[in-house]
Amino acid sequence: MGSKLVENSKNALISSLALGRGETLLIVTDDSKKELAEALYAAGRSIGAETLLLVMQDREKSGQEPPSGIAEAMKHCDVAVCITEHSLTHTQAKKDAVAAGVRVATMPGITYDMFLEGAISADYDTVERLTYEVTEKLSRAHQVCVAKDREELVFSIKGRSGVPSTGIYRKKGQSGNLPSGEAFIAPLEGTASGRIWIDGSISGLGKLEEPILLTIEEGRLTAATGRQGDMLLQMLGDGPGRNVAEFGVGTNDKARITGNVLEDEKVYGTIHVAFGSNNTFGGVVSAGVHIDCVVKTPTVFLDDVLLLEDGNMKRG
Repeated sequence: MGSKLVENSKNALISSLALGRGETLLIVTDDSKKELAEALYAAGRSIGAETLLLVMQDREKSGQEPPSGIAEAMKHCDVAVCITEHSLTHTQAKKDAVAAGVRVATMPGITYDMFLEGAISADYDTVERLTYEVTEKLSRAHQVCVAKDREELVFSIKGRSGVPSTGIYRKKGQSGNLPSGEAFIAPLEGTASGRIWIDGSISGLGKLEEPILLTIEEGRLTAATGRQGDMLLQMLGDGPGRNVAEFGVGTNDKARITGNVLEDEKVYGTIHVAFGSNNTFGGVVSAGVHIDCVVKTPTVFLDDVLLLEDGNMKRG
């Protein structure tokens, strides 16, 4: 286990989660990420926290619940870090832990490279400022229009609140991804209509071989082009997994498109649209799946105000 890995883990636990001596740290992992989790375990112990490591079998897909014993343990610690192959971000287990006042960081699919370079090395105070700025704009807006390569997707966010994922979770009940840097919101179910090019990556599929054109009608994904588009439809199933669940904006200037959505969806100037569950952040759909699709250099209007132009953020 590299010393830099443990050192970076220690920095993340202190700067992002304010983990202190004597607090209880629970690390939830699976077979795929056990080695990286052990670096976090070593880091937690070096800080002086009461550190526990729970290992489960890999989940089949993002958004699938962990075993009940792990879900229960997550409610009874000060800090929980979920370092897993598939995301626990949009699960009831995470929602219940947050409701119990636990500070939760989820690190789905994180790699050695991501632990040592890229998004995790950002100045998170800067990321936090921009993330809150974009979150406020989302919360005030009624409608979103995403345009790219002569296609448009339009949906309502009226009455919904934006959610900041800043990478800083120092207070009771704060949670989000690590590394982080995104502002996101749950579109109103049934309102999304149009088409959108996905040209970055898709969670579970990685970097795309070619852009995929998605067709969305009455808030549901109805068609996706190409082999990887077929794979996306298969992962989502025919039921509530097709729901347009999330619209997010990346705010981390150190994040890179790597093929890992945990980092890809945080890239400054990208947006992502997710399908499936959104009941953990203001929506009403529980689908047992949540798949993010990343778009590079989009143009985005909130109502009639330009937020992004070809991936360039309009500030103020």
